Amino acid sequence: MKTTPFTDFHMALGAKMHEFAGYMMPIEYSGIINEHLAVCHSVGVFDVSHMGEFWVKGPAALSFLQDITTNDVSKLPIGKAQYTCFPNEKGGIVDDLLVYHYEDGKYLLVVNAANIEKDWNWCNTHNAAGAELENASDRMAQLAVQGPKAIQVLQRLTPVDLSAIPYYAFATGEFAGVPEVIISNTGYTGAGGFELYFYPEEGAKIWKAIFEAGAPEGIVPVGLGARDTLRLEMGFCLYGNDLDDTTSPLEAGLGWITKFTEGKNFPGRALLEQQKKEGVRRKLIAFELLERGIPRHGYGIVNGEGETVGTVTSGTISPLTKAGIGLGYVPTEYALPDTELSIVVRNKPLRAKVVKAPFRK
Repeated sequence: MKTTPFTDFHMALGAKMHEFAGYMMPIEYSGIINEHLAVCHSVGVFDVSHMGEFWVKGPAALSFLQDITTNDVSKLPIGKAQYTCFPNEKGGIVDDLLVYHYEDGKYLLVVNAANIEKDWNWCNTHNAAGAELENASDRMAQLAVQGPKAIQVLQRLTPVDLSAIPYYAFATGEFAGVPEVIISNTGYTGAGGFELYFYPEEGAKIWKAIFEAGAPEGIVPVGLGARDTLRLEMGFCLYGNDLDDTTSPLEAGLGWITKFTEGKNFPGRALLEQQKKEGVRRKLIAFELLERGIPRHGYGIVNGEGETVGTVTSGTISPLTKAGIGLGYVPTEYALPDTELSIVVRNKPLRAKVVKAPFRK
């Protein structure tokens, strides 16, 4: 079982630990609801060092990325990040990821922890352009400091003007006395904040500095449990649940990251272009239960005649609204907002309606 630079801190804080993507990771500390609300209203810290990081370098870097990702990397300025995905030949999604344009001829890819080996093999297999690839996953640690008070906490630790970093942009500078920390205004919670990338040996120093600086705001450590409920309240997809090798980005509502511009030669392009022209047969919906219950991954979605028309891919009780919420795939005719459906919870159909994400306004 792999560990992160922060595993000893998690254990000392009494975190409930569990295996995730081959790593021993904290699921919760004081409780998922407490941690979720802390991020919504104040500030929390997530250990996301299990994520994968690949460098793409050299004169062929851009050509490689244009050939392997759906979004248009040629439109990405230095200092900005881009959400995208690796499509496969059948129009499915190998993984969703972030691309950072670090400097001229140098990009950083941040991929999902469970897909590091899969993605690394995919990149090498599809590197016809001859880009220089480096798997830096074991040489990079990452903390996500999220919440409306994250900026004031982190600003105490860096001379970098955090207010000058817009959403989906980043800067590299000194943080907590550590040079060359990547400070990124991204995040997976919808609550604002930054993600920090640095060498693992600097982890303890940075962790301690953040919690000391955030003490006046009541900063708390947050586990993967609340990370999941926070992203679901925003309607953000989770690979392995809402996205996989059989779901197309157009079905998943990710047409906005699927660009058919000149120079984009990614796998499955012709198939996805056809989907865009003809329309998809199913769509990922957000739904809210109208009755008390907890929707879970794998539960059936039924129509008014009691016929199973889809499957829940993610579900939970919203810590903010206290309603059952979730995502799932249904035929396109059932995907319009306010369409009434039912979710089969413990063999009982509970009324639900299709809504527009995010659930947290």
